[in-house]
Amino acid sequence: MNAPIDLQAVKTRQQAAWASGDYAVIGTTLQLVGEMLAEACDLTWDERVLDVAAGNGNATLAAARRGCSVTSTDYVAALLDRGAERARAERLQVDFRTADVEALPFEDASFDAVVSTFGVMFAPDHVRSAAEMLRVCRPGGRIGMANWTPEGFIGQLFKTLGRHVPPPAGVQPPSKWGVESHLHSLFGDGARSIEVTRRMFNFRYRSAAHFVEVFRTWYGPVHKAFASLPADGAQALEDDLVALLESMNRAGPRSLVVPGEYLEVVVTRR
Repeated sequence: MNAPIDLQAVKTRQQAAWASGDYAVIGTTLQLVGEMLAEACDLTWDERVLDVAAGNGNATLAAARRGCSVTSTDYVAALLDRGAERARAERLQVDFRTADVEALPFEDASFDAVVSTFGVMFAPDHVRSAAEMLRVCRPGGRIGMANWTPEGFIGQLFKTLGRHVPPPAGVQPPSKWGVESHLHSLFGDGARSIEVTRRMFNFRYRSAAHFVEVFRTWYGPVHKAFASLPADGAQALEDDLVALLESMNRAGPRSLVVPGEYLEVVVTRR
């Protein structure tokens, strides 16, 4: 009989990974996704919006720009600090609170909308995370997410990482949140409707080597993967990432533009 998975230990390692580097360097480039998600959720002035696993606040800022009353949460306080810096720069009023999406410190039906861009998908307990999002969203409210797909670029990037640094045994991969059937299994009983749109985000860098340099320095999971490997292992990982990037580059030899597929999801709460 297999031993139960220690999800708390997994989460502790995840927190350390996301706290390393500086995700905001990467996250800021993804702001467009937050803006599009805010529109997909049709956020309106004065609505109460919760951003879970908010990172440096892309969906947070998008909602605040639309006049919403926003609470921004993440289990890594340093990431929220980056979001707070951005909100202050735009003179937006946002409540930043350290919180875990698997155990949200809010009453039932506290929010009109709950959103997450490439955040909740990384929580190790998928069922519990979805249940918490449903719990704090009011009946008739919306749960909006942007989730990388398994077959898209970021899904393939994590598969490449996994060949060099195996993920924890028994833990569901984050990219399952980019599978429609999985979303229905997580939200179906609590949903009036689940609308899914496939979209592309274009990663734009100088070259494959430039992308690897930036992600190796600033993006927690890649940063940690490289740090855990000996020199020859790190070189092998770099070679595989460069090969992946070059195989998906649509910009030709002078630059790098790699389309990354994601699902834009809007769940209407039953």
